[in-house]
Amino acid sequence: MAATSFRAPSVFCLERAFRVVVGRQHSQNINHKLSYSPFTRFVPLITPLVSSTSSVCQLAEAIKGDVDMVLKGVGDKSVIESVKHILEMAKRASSRREVLHTDFLTPPVLKESMLALEKLADVKAVAQGGYPEAERCRLSVGHTEAFTDDPDIVAALSITGNFGFQPCSHGDFLGSILGAGIAREKLGDIILQGEKGAQVLIVPELADFIISSLDKVGNVSVSCNKIPLLALDYQPPRTTSWKTIEASLRVDAVASAGFKLSRSKLVDFISKGEVRINWTTVTKNGTTVKTGDIISVSGKGRLKSFIL
Repeated sequence: MAATSFRAPSVFCLERAFRVVVGRQHSQNINHKLSYSPFTRFVPLITPLVSSTSSVCQLAEAIKGDVDMVLKGVGDKSVIESVKHILEMAKRASSRREVLHTDFLTPPVLKESMLALEKLADVKAVAQGGYPEAERCRLSVGHTEAFTDDPDIVAALSITGNFGFQPCSHGDFLGSILGAGIAREKLGDIILQGEKGAQVLIVPELADFIISSLDKVGNVSVSCNKIPLLALDYQPPRTTSWKTIEASLRVDAVASAGFKLSRSKLVDFISKGEVRINWTTVTKNGTTVKTGDIISVSGKGRLKSFIL
């Protein structure tokens, strides 16, 4: 049996205390509420002892070693491949004394990339999502001497329409934007604004295209305009906590208790692909939840677990 506590409604926290102590696993999470600057996250990286003639070779060796070491416990192959690509980008940027930028990254890829980049010499990394609570962020990597100011790599759009009688969901806005021909990785967070519509983060080079091509979300006619990042209207996650007792660490048991849903309803969400652990879609009801895991259910919020 296990004692559990939750935070809700948009972010949940789950604590589990077992009568029989089991091995604890600790996972590191990216905190998207870090107090850096309002829109950027800086990753302090190691400065080194490499000569100009051997820096590229040593950097390549460091990359290989970091991938083997830092990504050893990462089970998602797509995350590993994405991080390898970012490390290669960092190697090129450092050797050429320039700054390169990724597309918008998912939180797992961003977390693992930051951990790996911290080991590289002469490399600086800046993560930007447009606002402090952003989940999807772009990463700028380059030689420490190449950064002169914060890269301007995130644009904001306001999508407005008469949503009073026909409210649209996050999925409706996302589907309409993707339907206009935009790849998902070019798009950051979507901040719903209720009857007013939504605000969207996007790569700057595609902002004008969306403004000219997006005319409907669902059945609602819309207009798009650029807005400054300071005009973004977002609310920090609201949290509450409580405790419950569960006999299993299966995701269907933990999530059904945390979101106050029946087990059968939670299983139905899983079958529809609407349940994720650490932003990866859950396909099996019996998937085990570990400490630090973030469980999300479409339209219900998020739950963060802590096993005691």
